Amino acid sequence: MSFIKTTEEDSNYNHLEKMSISEIVENINSEDKTIPLAVEKAIPEIETLIKRIVIKLKSGGRLFYIGAGTSGRLGILDASECPPTFGVPHELVIGLIAGGDKAIRIAVENAEDSIDQGWLDLKQLNISSNDFVIGIAASGTTPYVIGALQECNKNKIETGCITCNLGSPLAITARYPIVVKVGPEFLTGSSRMKAGTAQKLVLNMISTTTMIQLGKVKGNKMVDMKLSNDKLVDRGIKMIRSKLNISETEAHKLLMKYKNVRAAINSKSK
Repeated sequence: MSFIKTTEEDSNYNHLEKMSISEIVENINSEDKTIPLAVEKAIPEIETLIKRIVIKLKSGGRLFYIGAGTSGRLGILDASECPPTFGVPHELVIGLIAGGDKAIRIAVENAEDSIDQGWLDLKQLNISSNDFVIGIAASGTTPYVIGALQECNKNKIETGCITCNLGSPLAITARYPIVVKVGPEFLTGSSRMKAGTAQKLVLNMISTTTMIQLGKVKGNKMVDMKLSNDKLVDRGIKMIRSKLNISETEAHKLLMKYKNVRAAINSKSK
């Protein structure tokens, strides 16, 4: 199946090996500048998808990202950042990648080619109609992802996708498709570049907006973040000091007592 201006089309540049380092990085940067504008055009679809996710999560459901290669790794990255940033359980946002956890670091040959394995992986986690599944695939042709969403649709599980090719099988399969048309890559077919960046921007929008809607942010602060290192403890102290207008020592005592910025602030706001 052929698509118009796809991520697989021949690059707009040629003879890359003859370019100077300056020319290469300037041309990559020129291509990268087009990505936010492509994402902007998909904002209505992104908004619609997020609304559905929020409804599911507020009703006790979970959010799944499923992908292969770069797309799968981006989903896992976004999912793994939700617990420390927003203080939510690890089971609330889950990333799956073709080939399993090994594939996060090392490419697993042919893992993405199974039309059945994606659904089997979801079933291992007791996927249900309470949940929402987003398939991530730059080309929109990955069997692992398409098969998973097809089975989700059959089982009345709501589906969305993030892809970069209009009219792709994945975009057609997902109930709430997001298509960010980034066009040909600087290096022909290397969808870890513009397509990967576009996917990351959309994932940032999805998870951050969803968590704000779930009440995990106060003002513009991550008041439910986990205090997993000294940097975050220091950030928490600053938040408490700013909100309550107290000394650093007092703020530190409150944070150590309640182990949570929101709880510490609320203890003095009653």
